[in-house]
Amino acid sequence: MNRRLAATLGSWRAALRIARREARRARGRTALVLAMIALPVLALTFVAVSYDMSDLTRAERVGQRLGDADAELRWVAQDAVVQDAWGENVVPRRGELDGRVRPATAAELTALLPPGSRVEPVRWWVPVDLRVGDRVESFGGRALDLTAPLPRSLVRLRAGRVPAGPTEIGLNRHALDLTGARIGGTVSTADGSRTYTVTGELEFPDDLRGVVALHPDAAPRTVVESDQSWLVDLPGPPDQALVGRLNAHGVTVSARAPVPGASLALPDLDRTAGLPDAEQTGTAVLVGGLGLLEVVLLVGPAFAVGVRRRRRDLALVAVAGGDAGHLRRIVLADGLLLGGAGAALGVLLGVGTAVAGRPLVEQYVIGARMGGYRFFPAALAAIVAVAVLAGLLAALAPAWTAARQDVVAGLAGRRTMPPHRRRWLVAGVALTLLGTATAAVGAQRTGSVVILAGLVLGELGLVFITPTLVGLLARAGRVLPLAPRIAVRDASRNRSSAAPAISAVMAAVAGSVAVGVYVASDEARNQAQWQPGLPPGHVLLLRGDPGHGPLPPLAAVAERVRAELSMDAVARYDVPACAPPRREEDVCSVTPVLPPERACPYPPDRLSSAAVRHRALADPRCRRPTPNPDEPYLPATVDDGAALSGLTGAPPAETASAAAVLRGGGAVVTDPRYVVDGRITLTAGRAGELSAPVPTTVTVPGHVLRGGLTADRLVLSPAAAARLGLVADQVGYVVDTAVAPGPVQRTRLAATLRPLAPLMVEVGPDGPDGDQRPLLLLLAIGSGLITLGAAGVATGLAAAEGRRDLSTLAAVGASPRLRRMLSLCQSGVIAVLGSVLGIVAGLASALIILTSVNRQYADSWPVEPPYPVVVPWTTLGVLVVVPLVAMLGAGLLTRSRLAVERRLD
Repeated sequence: MNRRLAATLGSWRAALRIARREARRARGRTALVLAMIALPVLALTFVAVSYDMSDLTRAERVGQRLGDADAELRWVAQDAVVQDAWGENVVPRRGELDGRVRPATAAELTALLPPGSRVEPVRWWVPVDLRVGDRVESFGGRALDLTAPLPRSLVRLRAGRVPAGPTEIGLNRHALDLTGARIGGTVSTADGSRTYTVTGELEFPDDLRGVVALHPDAAPRTVVESDQSWLVDLPGPPDQALVGRLNAHGVTVSARAPVPGASLALPDLDRTAGLPDAEQTGTAVLVGGLGLLEVVLLVGPAFAVGVRRRRRDLALVAVAGGDAGHLRRIVLADGLLLGGAGAALGVLLGVGTAVAGRPLVEQYVIGARMGGYRFFPAALAAIVAVAVLAGLLAALAPAWTAARQDVVAGLAGRRTMPPHRRRWLVAGVALTLLGTATAAVGAQRTGSVVILAGLVLGELGLVFITPTLVGLLARAGRVLPLAPRIAVRDASRNRSSAAPAISAVMAAVAGSVAVGVYVASDEARNQAQWQPGLPPGHVLLLRGDPGHGPLPPLAAVAERVRAELSMDAVARYDVPACAPPRREEDVCSVTPVLPPERACPYPPDRLSSAAVRHRALADPRCRRPTPNPDEPYLPATVDDGAALSGLTGAPPAETASAAAVLRGGGAVVTDPRYVVDGRITLTAGRAGELSAPVPTTVTVPGHVLRGGLTADRLVLSPAAAARLGLVADQVGYVVDTAVAPGPVQRTRLAATLRPLAPLMVEVGPDGPDGDQRPLLLLLAIGSGLITLGAAGVATGLAAAEGRRDLSTLAAVGASPRLRRMLSLCQSGVIAVLGSVLGIVAGLASALIILTSVNRQYADSWPVEPPYPVVVPWTTLGVLVVVPLVAMLGAGLLTRSRLAVERRLD
């Protein structure tokens, strides 16, 4: 056994030496393989290292929050509490956790601390709204006295100085960019009540997004400052007696180390919160496997060509006594060596890129400063292992081919076409059928991991079938002209290099088409479901600051709007509110009452059975006649008919009829189910924080508004609102425009109205949000680049392999243009065949996915419309053009002169 192991190790050492020599001799092919392996390794290494540096340790998180302080105290309850060792979790010692009813003072807290202690208050979150031109930007503010030593240690001063008074403010870089402010300039709050002088650019390491720093005297006060903490400088570390005394008064302690005396034992949430479930893990493994397969398919042709160019060397090894195992190890050593070298190169470049790009990732991706320089050794080891595995898998098929070659033909330098095994076709057909059946089962049982596994198996089956398809194409090439006939013949003879390249193109195109069909179908479904809450192009002018006072008269607003927009009318926009007397926490609501005979007889709690759901789906009473509106959301309206046209876009005849009903004290709806014999029942309720709703129900004349937006709408007359105990509360104006205003007009309109009142300008959308065309184009470009790369690699390798055939053509008088035409056709075989297979596989995959999702929706409640099957012609158009580009590029970049070489056979 030891002798056999020693012989095996010796053969591997010899194989690695041969692989190193061959890598130096074929520098171009070596560089190509290294690049294709190193690039994905670089990307994965960058992500892994950046993640490890951004995943702060507990000590790093506490350090960002404490600065130079010894501990952070939070007065969270009136009675005694029990905390964990880090002060992050707390429970009451007895009863329920009752928060404080008034803010704590520094004197109260200092009385609980040892003599010589210093405390400084910090409020970690204070809402700050600043006006920037015609818009309002919201920031998270922090109230702290940065002239004191402890709070000053929390920030980094980038420029200027820290704010020292209630009229000064400090902004971080992102907030400066959003506001356009400069050090020494001023910024104003949204309501114009305060103006701050910007004194400096600050940075809080835990938040690089829009953050501002205020002096404690400038922060708005609340009844209970629940987000207030105290930074403490103690004469010594917190001991068990101090923690117990503070906990007894409802104060928690957080320090750099676990605090002694903490008796609450809780699980470490940091270790369990981010664990993925089994479905996520399975999906990640399958997607990662597809990426590994793509790399193997792209790298495989290079090893196949290397084996063919070393036929004589491998034959000499066989003559010298080497068996099939030795020949396989020699070729596998190429994959091991280049896979390891590519992994090492990718890891080095990835680590360097992560370190060099750390500031950009902190600012634009994570939004916080990272921790120490850590490099995630476990992840890097896994990435290197996968890269080496990719190299070995790419060399596996050429290794088996080398072990079966004809030794005599190899010594003579003759090319022998290896017999194509029928078992690969059988295996491919079996895998394709198995993958289709698996995906179908997943579609029946709505299992996403099962569906993805079926698609992966089907794609592997197509990879195994590809060599047979190439052989069939070569048989059909007899009727083709000379250049394409030679190209398909070479592809058939060199299946070990052509088939992986075709499969790589197929995999990329199939993924792009499948995702493209799903995205296009989702966009079509959203477009069909889309129902605006406001007629497209119409304008809402909404109150920006409730505390600004009453809104200006309608005539003054209409005059200024008319000067900026082409409009038909301006009307008040009122919503129902609680009538006086009312408290600040009172909330009033009004809804129409659906007659019992028109209500769906299947309540949600009875829809657990599939049979009941089917009956409910077939019952017309359970079908909602009006869709839910998209943004902007509009509640019930109080109106006499003046705002109907602007809110609904109904024709004049309809609005006139509805206005007559409103003037008669009725109500208008868009859902015909609520109106019975010209009457509608309304119910209103008033509820507060400590009181149950008190309903009031009335029946008034009703009218169904037709011809405008079909979204749910309820318009009350002032008389009906009064009968329900409600009043009209004006929140803005609605503008019925002839032409939708553009961004410049909106900016001018907001600026024109600002002297009257701070009004926000909202315009009815022209269509649903989320245009997916850029994503479809990006998918097509990505798969197109892979197609171009695979076609270029395969064409170059075929050119290097077919140099002797070209010499023969030149000797018998072939035209110099034949070389260029031959390269064009060789590229076309790879790109066209791979794209066609990919499009077919992608469309089939998308059909399976959409069938699965629609089957889920078939029995869902409430009813969900199914996904239509929409072909993304933009994606397919790009994928049809890409093979033509690949062929044209191969033809233009190829030398037309045919070299004449001496042949041995």
